[in-house]
Amino acid sequence: MNFVATGIGAGLVSALLTAVIVKATPLAAVLYLLAPIPVLIVSLGWDHRSGLVAGIVGGLAIALILSPLSGIGFALITALPAWWLSYLALLGRPGPDGTMEWYPVGRLLAWTAATAALTIIAAGVISTGGDYAAFDQNARAVSEAFVNTQFTSSGPGALDAETREELVGLLARATPLLSAQGFTTVLVLYLWAAARIVQASKRLPRPWPPVPELVMPRSAGLILVAALALATIDGFLGALGMALAGAFIMAFALQGLAAIHDRTRGKSGRAFLLSALYVLVIITQGILMVALALFGLADSVFGLRRRVGRRPGPPTTLST
Repeated sequence: MNFVATGIGAGLVSALLTAVIVKATPLAAVLYLLAPIPVLIVSLGWDHRSGLVAGIVGGLAIALILSPLSGIGFALITALPAWWLSYLALLGRPGPDGTMEWYPVGRLLAWTAATAALTIIAAGVISTGGDYAAFDQNARAVSEAFVNTQFTSSGPGALDAETREELVGLLARATPLLSAQGFTTVLVLYLWAAARIVQASKRLPRPWPPVPELVMPRSAGLILVAALALATIDGFLGALGMALAGAFIMAFALQGLAAIHDRTRGKSGRAFLLSALYVLVIITQGILMVALALFGLADSVFGLRRRVGRRPGPPTTLST
């Protein structure tokens, strides 16, 4: 019953981190963003059932503190993704030589992207009661606020009314894509940080694989193509396509970064090259991530690192 006790504790901590958002302060916002971490830690370090208990307890606590709808939102948007990714991370089976074959980190990245996209759409459906018109209106409100902060309504650099409306509409349409990109990055960082914390306490059942060697399966490229096609449809299906496209574009960009880390290992000037790369990513406000995503996609589809002699391991298995 140890997993029950740890799950209850983690659920209450996660619920507390979520509930402080009502304070509407910068510190409360930071604590709110950390809410999935306790669920990830107990799921990875004790048992995935601890994560389920944490999600149920946290959801009930939030329902009592805030509202039943907030409790459902916590369970589906905060706890469930954390539990699911932890469950996948700890999947393993004995190999032919007796060693454990753990779930490949590349497939785990693909599932992280899919989970992020589904969570973004689930949040939109829950918050609007399944009304796509309300979902689109919320996206337009956010987009309009962003355009107003970036462009003046008069003077040099001002946009005319027609251009401004077109830009707002374009950003509103792309809101699920951009949101899923950000959430994919957050989930990846959360999972990595939680695994490192649990590993430091020597409770992580699996050895954490070298992240630079991750390679998503080729099927992830097919998912991206299907998502781009689905994004042309109106309604929540189109929004799901946009979210999946954004999430997998970010996942491939992260794989592109991992491939560069992998290919520069042991090279002179590696620290300078990687520092310059990250500076360029920041300066270009993420535009360079598009090139990294194309590189990551080519790495999965054509096996670029295997062609040049680096063997990061097959995309479907990972043996210790």
